[in-house]
Amino acid sequence: MIETVVFDIGSTLVREDRYWGAWADWLGVPRHTLSTLVGAVVATGRDDGDAIRLVRPGVDIEAEQRAREAAGRGEWLDETDLYPDVRSALGALRESGVRVVLAGNQSLRAGELLRGLELPVDAVATSSQWGVVKPDPEFFRRVLELGGAAPGRTVYVGDYPALDIRPAKAAGLRAAHIRRGPWGCLWADTADAAMADWRIDSLDQLVEIVAGPPA
Repeated sequence: MIETVVFDIGSTLVREDRYWGAWADWLGVPRHTLSTLVGAVVATGRDDGDAIRLVRPGVDIEAEQRAREAAGRGEWLDETDLYPDVRSALGALRESGVRVVLAGNQSLRAGELLRGLELPVDAVATSSQWGVVKPDPEFFRRVLELGGAAPGRTVYVGDYPALDIRPAKAAGLRAAHIRRGPWGCLWADTADAAMADWRIDSLDQLVEIVAGPPA
């Protein structure tokens, strides 16, 4: 029996179009240029921040982020950034008696913005809040602590197999890989993705797995 479902955030619940589009606008480059570079660097195993460094060599990304905030062009999320199935699926899981938690590699600001959306969840946590990032095992220890259920009764849902599925399974959790967003599609046929207990294309499928089909 599943007692807790924990969701990754970026590209699992939240589309990242706005995030990278805002960076492109700030850097003064076409949005397609930056998004293509993000895909290229991640596909070769590099950090996505390297895409910004390719556009502006030597850039201090944290300093640029502070400058964006000061200029009123900082990080932002609203309802339009959520995938269409998010609010209904989270609500259905919670109504079924499952504890619902959000935990991903995000900033403190992203955590604040997510809480402001008043999603039907029990808790929201980010890597910046915890001071540890996926795939570090400590991140998943914190996930279990926040989720409040045994590893075998906890499901971690994510799009990026190497950061979400493999470390979740290593920590003893069950895992669901969602095939959406660039990384969910790019890495869908990898060995890491194959470790998932379930492979889904929508959160509605997850609701049926965990809570059962609608009455």
